[in-house]
Amino acid sequence: MKKQYLLIFIFAGLLAIFNSCQKSAEYKALIVTGQNNHNWKASSPILKQLLEQTGLFTAEIVKTPEKKGDMSTFNPDFSKYNVVVIDYNGDSWSDKTKAAFVEYVNNGGGVVIYHGSNNAFPEWKEFNLMTGLGGWGNRSAKDGPYIYFKKDSMIIDTTAGRGGSHAKRHEFEVKMRNTGHPITKGLPARWRHGNDELYSQLRGPGKNMEILATAFADTAGGGTGRSEPMLMTITYGKGRIFHTVLGHADEGGGPAMECVGFIATFQRGAEWAASGKVTQKVPYDFPNAAGVSLRTGFIELSLEYDLSKISQYDITKSTKYFTDLQSRIRNEAKTPEEFQKFEKLMIKVLGNKDATDEGKKLLLGELSWMGSDLCIPVIKELAKKEQLKDAAEFALARLQPAK
Repeated sequence: MKKQYLLIFIFAGLLAIFNSCQKSAEYKALIVTGQNNHNWKASSPILKQLLEQTGLFTAEIVKTPEKKGDMSTFNPDFSKYNVVVIDYNGDSWSDKTKAAFVEYVNNGGGVVIYHGSNNAFPEWKEFNLMTGLGGWGNRSAKDGPYIYFKKDSMIIDTTAGRGGSHAKRHEFEVKMRNTGHPITKGLPARWRHGNDELYSQLRGPGKNMEILATAFADTAGGGTGRSEPMLMTITYGKGRIFHTVLGHADEGGGPAMECVGFIATFQRGAEWAASGKVTQKVPYDFPNAAGVSLRTGFIELSLEYDLSKISQYDITKSTKYFTDLQSRIRNEAKTPEEFQKFEKLMIKVLGNKDATDEGKKLLLGELSWMGSDLCIPVIKELAKKEQLKDAAEFALARLQPAK
């Protein structure tokens, strides 16, 4: 009996250790919001969702008083968190809260500066050192130089002029300037970003700052003709800051926040700011230079959802779900067993009498290079159908080459 109790105590102890390890592996994030010339009521809940989606963070949202409210009541305990996400552009914080934030970062606290938050606090020297570059708020040459790229050279431009501008919103290409940083490692060298404000003419101290990515602000669209910083890291004391100018929020988020490029770099940047490392895999649906990749509801598409949409495919509509399936196969299938997982699901669609011929043609083309003997019977049946005969015979010819 004593031995049984001893085993129970040992098991309970191991469980406690396990739970403790699980808890310590989780980062705590604080999202500071409450005032902004941007739609913070839309953006902050989405930022919380994106952080918690990784499984690495629990996130809380704290709101300042409303404009012209009593800011002395805003005193969050920053030290409780691994990373503080700034989604704020409004009234100045109290001196006490500013001092607490500076102490937090100096002692190694992580920070994410999100989009319009780089407009905040033009008079606060320490905050501007943390952001590296900022815009608007009457910023001018007194606040620091313009910093941008021309071709492959970083330019520090002390020319007089306003701080902050952007042309009409549009999709644009993001170019990586450092593919070896933990945040950007493994990401495409170039990728298309969803319809967003391309911030330009940012200026600031730019100290201890590394520009990870830029985007070209084309003069044809009212831009500067320069490659402007999009993603940056800054160190301040022992603290790590990730600064993204991407992600303008519409009601419900919109394409700038739905863009997988924004989502993944925000999530990876937050993890780096919190820990100095990035453990997240590059998502299979990360965009490339060919086109934008969006996530409806900010959630990765499921394989089952892709196939349900492909089964109803209309040739006059987008091939988004088929493209997603292709990306998934190329990124996830490494062994015959993994390829067969996809093949079995595709066979089900081919055998579905309610699936469209256009959808079946797409899958026949995909199976022609990655299918096995498993799919041949259903393809032979489809070859008897006039509308699918050519696509089915093409697949069979590749799967059963003449001997």
